Amino acid sequence: MTALITADLVDLDVPSGDRKSTVAALAQRLVDAGRVTDLDTFLADIEARESQMPTGLEGGIGIPHCRSAAVTEPSLAFGRSSSGVDFGAEDGPADLVFMIAAPEGGNTDHMTVLAALARRLVRKSFTGELRGATDPAAVASFIQQEVGA
Repeated sequence: MTALITADLVDLDVPSGDRKSTVAALAQRLVDAGRVTDLDTFLADIEARESQMPTGLEGGIGIPHCRSAAVTEPSLAFGRSSSGVDFGAEDGPADLVFMIAAPEGGNTDHMTVLAALARRLVRKSFTGELRGATDPAAVASFIQQEVGA
């Protein structure tokens, strides 16, 4: 099985103008990596999910996610924003953004990833490591190891 996240899916200075530009930048990384076949379909599926309920969590976290026919394999892209992006969390913008992409009609892999990620996000050591990281490959390796998928 391919790694859930690789260095090319990490953006340590993601475009932060607004949620859509941040989401589009991370989605483009998934397309470039061959994990998403159709950018427009994938972005529409992300937006549909976001419109049901915002994906911002307390503590500066955004977790846009969806199942999509455009996704070829379960994947995770990570972006860090210097100015923060509004994902609808009550305590303000997110500086850490985790995009979970799951194939449509697949099993519940993405929920397993989401649950593992949620457990890590409450640990300050986990988010602190990501906020201080300078190397995309190290970030990918750290997240892969922590989420263990």
